[in-house]
Parts: sequence; C-alpha cells; structure tokens
Amino acid sequence: MKKYLLIPALPILFSIACQSSENQKNTGNSDSKASFISNPQPVPHQDIKTLEPGAQAPDFHLPGTDGKYYSLSDFKDAKALAIIFTCNHCPTAQAYEERIKALAADYKDKGVAVVAISPNSPLGLLYEELGYTDLNDDYESMKIRADYRKFSFPYLYDGDTESASLQYGPVATPHAFLFDQERKLRYTGRLDKSEKPGTANAEDLRAAIDAVLNGGNIAESVTKTFGCSTKWGWKTELRTKADADWDAKEVKLSTIDVAGIKKLLKNEGSGKLMLLNVWATWCGPCTLEYPDFIALQRMYGARDFEFVSVSADKPDNDKKVLKFLQGKHSAVSNYLFSSDDKYALIEAVDKNWNGALPYTVLVEPGGKIVWQHQGDVDLLELKRAIVEHPMMGRVY
Repeated sequence: MKKYLLIPALPILFSIACQSSENQKNTGNSDSKASFISNPQPVPHQDIKTLEPGAQAPDFHLPGTDGKYYSLSDFKDAKALAIIFTCNHCPTAQAYEERIKALAADYKDKGVAVVAISPNSPLGLLYEELGYTDLNDDYESMKIRADYRKFSFPYLYDGDTESASLQYGPVATPHAFLFDQERKLRYTGRLDKSEKPGTANAEDLRAAIDAVLNGGNIAESVTKTFGCSTKWGWKTELRTKADADWDAKEVKLSTIDVAGIKKLLKNEGSGKLMLLNVWATWCGPCTLEYPDFIALQRMYGARDFEFVSVSADKPDNDKKVLKFLQGKHSAVSNYLFSSDDKYALIEAVDKNWNGALPYTVLVEPGGKIVWQHQGDVDLLELKRAIVEHPMMGRVY
C-alpha cells in the first residue's frame, strides 16, 4: 500500500531542484504544468517585518498544488487580491479552511482573486506540532490536502526557501493580506475574531474587500492575527532537540499473558484512544512500518492517544525484541506475549483476526474497536482515523 511520509526525506540533490525550478521559469507560462521537486533549504536567521498598509505587493514565483507556477501577473485582472498565508498542520489554519473556500466562491464573480500560500519550511516542523493533523507541510502533503478539502483557489508552496514569505512577513497561520487593483496593501491581519468553525465567516476580511471594491475606507487596516507561528527555515534547533530528547528516553519490555491482553484491550482507566500493533521481529512488513507508529506517538501522544506494541516473538527471544525496540526508540508500552500459543494471542486480541501479521487496532476507552487492519497499514488512512475521531479532532 502507498505510504505517506510524516516528515520529509533527506533533501534531494540541490542541482536537480534548481534545474526543475529553472525549467519552470524558462517556460514563461504560468499555466503550463511541469514537474516540481521540492528541496527545503535552511534559511539564515533574520528579522522579519510584516508588510505595512500602502506597500506594494512583492512579486513571487511559486508552485501550486495543481502543478502550475503562479506569479502576481496571473491575477492582473483582479480588482482585489487576497493572499492568505496558511498551512496543512495548524489547527487554527484548518479551522478557517471552509471560510477561505466560501470567501473565494462568494467573491469569484466580483473581480476578487483569493490565493493561499504555505509559508512554512518542513525543516522547522516537529512531530510534536502535528497533533491536530494527518499531514505535514511539505509540498506533496499540500497536494493531498488541496484534493481532500477540495480547495477552489490556488494553494502555493513556499517551503523551500520561503522567498515570498520573507517579503510579506506572515506571523502566524492564517494571516491575510489584501491588495487593491494597483496592488497596494490595504488590509493585513485576521479573517475574523472567532476561531471555532461555524461561529464566524471572515467578517473582517470581507469588510475590507467590500471597502476596496466600493472605493471606501477600511476602518481598521491592521489587525492582530492568532494561530500557529510561521515555521521559518532557521528553526531547526528545536527539531534537533526534540529528536534527541525522544531518543534519550528509556525503552522497556514487559511480558503479557492472555489475561493481560484481554485487560489491555478493554482500555479502561486511561481515557485515551489506544492504538495497538501486534508485530514480530521476523515479520518484514512489521519492522518496516514500526517507526511510523513511534512517529504517531510523538504526534498525538500529548493528546488523548497512546500507542502500545505487542510482540508475537517467542518468549525466549526477549533480548532480540528489546534490541529492536531500542533501535527504534520505542519509548512506549512494549509487551512480549508470554506463551508460544499464538492462537491464544489471536483470540485474545480480536476474534475477527485471522492471525496474519502485522495486525493493528484502534480502541476506544471501554474496549470498542473503531478501526482495525491486517497487514501493513495505509498510514494516511490511519492518521485520519485518529485525528478525525470525536475524542481528538483537527481544531481546538
């Protein structure tokens, strides 16, 4: 099954990315589609200033999730241009997605263009910051989000060098910038005052747009904006520290019998969603996907979620199992089934399981299995099952 990475792989050769970008520039046609290979780069630390009203809109040349490149000239006919810096992972940004869609739809025939830009460098994003999402802020994940949420506006990626974002200076996601027909900045700040979905409809930004279209004045041209801070490309120290702190955690292994398995699956007292994975060191798919489960614990572990591992190895292979777990930094509740009777394990875990490894279940408090899968998991499907469960959710 297709897998989706939680954190981008090591950067691809810089020359390849540059060549891809240069090929796009040489087409001279923003509507032409060509391959884009993302290559996030460290960005030197610098002071960021948010664009002030009256400033001219900085130009940009950024790839969209639709495969096209976009610049200011692509919106030259718009009477007003709303550029909204947003992203995949932030719960506040996700809370405003439907409002941005509605805004784009309502003003489409009024000469207003709406564009979203993700300003975040994937290099500066921690697992621990992904607790409200199923996706990272890399380019491939943005394409998945745009399709899943059915975005009706261009969604542009600026995570490689943050060249556009550094000029506009968004402080958080979402952060709106509204320009008039001469591309002078008329409004910057929040969409509205209420983060909770269904409680507002981007009234602040809509009022500013109406004022621009009608030639009126904007009562408050600068407002504060609330959300997740921009992940600049120099914020890599925190990620390095978070990885080191996790890797330093002690890894333990306990034995568990049938009665213990049954008690574990009742999931009483924790108040958490429990993800339980049955695996073995001799099972190739098990060992290959195991690091993904540890990433899920780091993502969702600060919320009502817990990952538990149960090894189906023989009891006398305890040292081998522990060594594997230590190598994967499995600082969670790790168990080794204490009997050679694997059929007893199967029946104790789930009577609907036919016994093939790996086997994974998501269990509510009280023991109700709400998701199960035999074989290596579809990671995106599993993350959605977790984050969209009523106990979790994508927004605060």
